[in-house]
Amino acid sequence: MPETTGQPGKHSGRKLLLGTVVSNKMKKTIVVEVTRKKAHPLYGRVISIRKKFYAHDEKNEAHVGDTVRIEESRPLSRLKRWTLKEIVRKTALVPEIAADVDVVAGR
Repeated sequence: MPETTGQPGKHSGRKLLLGTVVSNKMKKTIVVEVTRKKAHPLYGRVISIRKKFYAHDEKNEAHVGDTVRIEESRPLSRLKRWTLKEIVRKTALVPEIAADVDVVAGR
């Protein structure tokens, strides 16, 4: 469910969404997946609905797995209509295993 800012000011009516970064491979752009719960219209079962949003990350500071808050903005490109407002929680950095490491098993 979209949140709105309650503070009076320049950007008071813009929507805010909370989601998880699923991709940051583009320059100054992140893909944020927002999950929300909704009751099925006929059966009433609660289902999760996921949607991806392209957001502008000016400083390239968000990484995959981070929980971020994005804010609605003017269209920045064909797909980008959101900007990164804040990083709520950073993910723990996992060291990558080098692909070129030789494992000597049975020489």
